[in-house]
Amino acid sequence: MAQAGKGRLNYRCPSCFMRDLDIDMFYDRDKDEYYCIRCQYRGSEADVLEKNQMARFRYGAMYRRFTDFEDFSGEEERA
Repeated sequence: MAQAGKGRLNYRCPSCFMRDLDIDMFYDRDKDEYYCIRCQYRGSEADVLEKNQMARFRYGAMYRRFTDFEDFSGEEERA
């Protein structure tokens, strides 16, 4: 395998990030893919971006406090 190196941008591993681990991914130029040395996740740049966006969606309301569950709407504007 080629020498591990960072890509143009540092991406977080989506699999590790879902488990609250902040692990940077490495880039393999020969295979044109990113990979994680901790959990063995690998994928293209588009796949990594898609999965990281899914993590942002899941944790988007983490710091919001919901007090009225009768009138709960997921469409409210985020503060």
